[in-house]
Amino acid sequence: MGKKGIKKKLMLGKKLKQNRRSLPILAQLRTHRKKTFNKFAREWRHRKLKIEVEE
Repeated sequence: MGKKGIKKKLMLGKKLKQNRRSLPILAQLRTHRKKTFNKFAREWRHRKLKIEVEE
């Protein structure tokens, strides 16, 4: 139970990268500021990841 499998580790890494990305200023300007935030961004208390990997 101690170590993560490679599949789970890759999935967590992807979610971490998605969470770090911010929306570029150029994209905000191009959409006339209709899109102002990253829709994949999570806050660890509110939106939990439902990752169940069997290895």
